Amino acid sequence: MTAGADPSVLVVDDHALVRSGIVGLLQAADCRVVGEAGDGHAAIDAAVALRPDVVLMDIRMPGLDGIAATEALVSRPDPPKVLILTTFDLDEYVYRALRAGASGFLLKDAPPERLIDAVRIVAQGETLLAPALTRRLIERYIQAPPPNAADPGPADLTPREREVWLCLAKGRSNLEIAQQLFLSEATVKAHVTRLLAKLGLRDRVQAVVAAYESGLIRPGEPT
Repeated sequence: MTAGADPSVLVVDDHALVRSGIVGLLQAADCRVVGEAGDGHAAIDAAVALRPDVVLMDIRMPGLDGIAATEALVSRPDPPKVLILTTFDLDEYVYRALRAGASGFLLKDAPPERLIDAVRIVAQGETLLAPALTRRLIERYIQAPPPNAADPGPADLTPREREVWLCLAKGRSNLEIAQQLFLSEATVKAHVTRLLAKLGLRDRVQAVVAAYESGLIRPGEPT
């Protein structure tokens, strides 16, 4: 996406009325809706053909669901950002979608302005997920590793990178991490970039999931 440009969006939902309402909201806010799809197969075809910046993806659809479609899209070269739209805020499907590479999720009953903001945030390469909600999802659905699990993460992570990873897992923003570790925000951003590269992860959301799955942080630990 070119800096300053309005994001292009593909709207995916199996309910035509819902799609129509979302399309209207986006167009009224100058977001370019380049297409619509009613199931996962159609979403993949449309995304490949139209190359949107953001795919607004429903989860529960006939045929190919939104999780499988997300996995297929993010595995492609230069993939679009995927923003999950869901009716449920505590849903195993949402957790699986995050693991699949979605950049975040939004509830369908969110205010219209929140939807517009979410599309623009995700289009710029940021993730959109409330930290408290992230932890609730992960702690509900993850199976914690045994207490004697090996030290998590690649061996080449520096002690500072592990500290940053732990802060990410606890839902800290870059500013909060900078304040906690007495670093500049620019330094924190650099650590996050290197950390994601070493872990082979796409974004902060996946870093949070990986921290729980590896045992760096355990469900129920104070944050």
